[in-house]
Amino acid sequence: MAKMCEVLGVSRSGYYAWVKRPESQQKKRQEALKKQIKKIHIESRETYGSPKITKILQKQGVKVSQKTVARIMKDGDIRSKTKKKYKAT
Repeated sequence: MAKMCEVLGVSRSGYYAWVKRPESQQKKRQEALKKQIKKIHIESRETYGSPKITKILQKQGVKVSQKTVARIMKDGDIRSKTKKKYKAT
């Protein structure tokens, strides 16, 4: 560990302080939102995108913006399936 800290230019005490740091409230909220978003996404048979998921969360009383939902979906690799319009050839 000492060698890795030396290569990265970080003190050992600084590294261990960072490891012991408790999880922030924002990070906890993000994880809870991610679970809710995944649940809604699965219930919708993976068809809902961020606008619909945002509206559902807001109806449930969760204060969240569409931008936040879109970012969490992107980070969690959650994508909606798009239906392609039938095209006669």
